[in-house]
Amino acid sequence: MSIFQLAGTFLSAKASIEAGKAREDAARMEAFNTETEREQGEVLALQQAANRRYEYDLATEANVAMFYASGRDVGSDRSVEAFLAKQKEIASTDLSRIDFQRQAESSARTREAMALRRGGRNARRASLYQAAGTVAYGLHDFSKTQVPSGG
Repeated sequence: MSIFQLAGTFLSAKASIEAGKAREDAARMEAFNTETEREQGEVLALQQAANRRYEYDLATEANVAMFYASGRDVGSDRSVEAFLAKQKEIASTDLSRIDFQRQAESSARTREAMALRRGGRNARRASLYQAAGTVAYGLHDFSKTQVPSGG
């Protein structure tokens, strides 16, 4: 093995390390993007919850106005009270569902980002092992081709 082959061995090892670093950097960027999507999902869920609360408030006001217009006593009519309580329960269930979905999606995105980062670190580590193996193999070949010095 000539000095040029030895240089090639070290260049190959350096290329392995650089490829591992590039894979780790790409994984970090993907993790960042995943976390950004998680945050956007949380904002969207908060907007959906606010919209649902607004819809509930508008519907309640409209229903109360309708009951008053029809001559029903909203404060003491049990059927009106039951209707409004049921509407409140439905809105509460909807809000709970939105929150559960938000938490589930947020947790999934967080786990995905962690897995991406771990994959990047593992790729980097593997590239270091590969580079070390390349150098060891190259040095071994180089030592086999060297002429022993006389003694």
